[in-house]
Order: sequence, then C-alpha cells, then structure tokens
Amino acid sequence: MKREYIRADHSVYLCDYHLVLVTKYRRNVIVNEGIWIYIKQKFYEVTEHYPRLRIKEINHDINHVHLLISIPPQMQVGSVVRLLKTNTSRNIKSKFPFIKKLYYGTDGMWSDGYFVSTVGVDELTIKRYIENQGEEDIGQTAMLFETINPKD
Repeated sequence: MKREYIRADHSVYLCDYHLVLVTKYRRNVIVNEGIWIYIKQKFYEVTEHYPRLRIKEINHDINHVHLLISIPPQMQVGSVVRLLKTNTSRNIKSKFPFIKKLYYGTDGMWSDGYFVSTVGVDELTIKRYIENQGEEDIGQTAMLFETINPKD
C-alpha cells in the first residue's frame, strides 16, 4: 500500500489510524451480510459529511470492526469514533429487531471504549531524517518520503 501525504491549506500530513470498535458486551451482532452492509454504509456516510476523513480499509468479525482511517490533524480521534458509533447506532435497532432485543434498555450497540493505533512512517526512517538535518541537501526530503515502506 502506497502512503499518501495529504495537502491541506496549512499542512501536509499522514495521519492514518487503525481503529477497532467493539460491540457492547462483545455480543455477536454482525452476523449476516445485511447488517455489515448497513454498518459499512453508515461509516462511509460520515465521510461524505467530513470529506477529509478517508476510510482506506474496513472489515469486521461478528463482534467488532477494524478500520484503517485517515483523520486530519485538526480532528480528534475520539470525536471521529463518536461520529462513527453514533451514525451506525442510529436506527439500527428499528432496522434489525433482534438487535433491539439484544440491547434492550441500552442506548447503543457499541462498547464505550475503542482501540486506536497510529500507522505511518516508521521510527527508524524519522530518526535517520532528523540525524541528517543540516547536511548538504542531497534530496533527503525526497528520500524520507520514498523510504517510508520500500515493499510498497
């Protein structure tokens, strides 16, 4: 996968995150293709309203969802998680009645917490770039961006 640096008005960034959203009580909710299509559609709906959010990869198991998502530095990861959870929880109980039975008396279908990990330039590449600062410009900036992941 090629890393894509995003240019904004006052910044250039690569802020990719691995997010894992778990269903409340780890209940097996995503048990058929219809539910998964609905959830995935709702995630992509969020990116229509927030075009700087980019879902790069998405998949699921029966009780959690994995996302590789690019979040601009101006947005907090927690805010994006809230948007994703809120948008997918809204109306899912009326669309899929068995979920309403699973979560009777509760607000939503997602666990309060989430897992997040950054994805990006590896530490060794950054260290080399910083160590070589001040040397004659031999195209080290280009070298940094080319050596992000030589396997890609």
